Amino acid sequence: MTAAAERGTTTVSQRAVRRIAERAATEARAGRVVGSAASVRGTSAEVSLKLALPYPAPLADTVRHVQSHVTERTKRLTGLDVPLTRVGVTSLTPSATSAVPAREALPVAAGLRTPRQWWSTRGVPVALMAWAAAVSCGALAFDLFRVHLADRPAGAWRTGAVHWLSDHGPGDPAVVAGGALIALAGGWMILLALAPGRRHQWTVGTPAAGVTVAVDRSATANLVRDAVAAVDGVASARVRARRRRVTVRAALAFGDREAARAAVTAAARDALTASRLRRTPRLRVRVVPEPLWRPPDSAEDTARHDAARAPRGGAVQAPPAARSGGAW
Repeated sequence: MTAAAERGTTTVSQRAVRRIAERAATEARAGRVVGSAASVRGTSAEVSLKLALPYPAPLADTVRHVQSHVTERTKRLTGLDVPLTRVGVTSLTPSATSAVPAREALPVAAGLRTPRQWWSTRGVPVALMAWAAAVSCGALAFDLFRVHLADRPAGAWRTGAVHWLSDHGPGDPAVVAGGALIALAGGWMILLALAPGRRHQWTVGTPAAGVTVAVDRSATANLVRDAVAAVDGVASARVRARRRRVTVRAALAFGDREAARAAVTAAARDALTASRLRRTPRLRVRVVPEPLWRPPDSAEDTARHDAARAPRGGAVQAPPAARSGGAW
């Protein structure tokens, strides 16, 4: 029997954790997995998933179920501690089966704070900055090694840079322009560090702690558009979702314009309410008649039309059966 001190350790790779999380999300039968990522640090792992969910369905309850199932299965199969599973909804697809109405979803628990916005990892700026620093430091270190270890002369680029800096003072236009560019780059990096990013996503209120849900604005816009297109008389609809406002433009084919506007407003507001966003955006609705649209006839126009069709003298024309002697 091998002694305890001589036994090896089992390391679970990030790829294995990611595959297990994808499989667990598929077992939840909540939607389709379109992306995943996992990172392992010691005995803990962080998992993030991107899903395409069906609608209409309660987003908060569905994401909470996926999050709890993925966390439990990943812990059980890997033995790692999974403190947080991020779930992002990238799109909403029509479901062939009827889903649970959104109004039956659990309410958001009091005292739980949903973040206003997800923070971006800023992968591209960090990669660019790291690449520039690595190239500069690597070139300088290589030149220093050549000088001190191989007794080679200093590189022409380094000596040229030193001579140029010695000939140009702080008031030189080139030095001022370079300093301004460096200051702008530093301010841009500070702004990226302080701003959350991910402006194309809205956070969703959840009834459980430790669950953060975000949905793309385009997915919410598609949900509102389908709800508006289902209104009677609406031929087509266009929805534009901004950061704090949703604009709906509906093309009316028939029916009363004011009634259609009220119905479109109610349908769009119900769709936004069903999404359970942390901050409901302002709604702006425009109902534009189609070129072939005609206003519905009023009661006075109908009475005037019937009076014009009546025979002169006040006599009422009998049916054909009465004129021929038959029974009415």
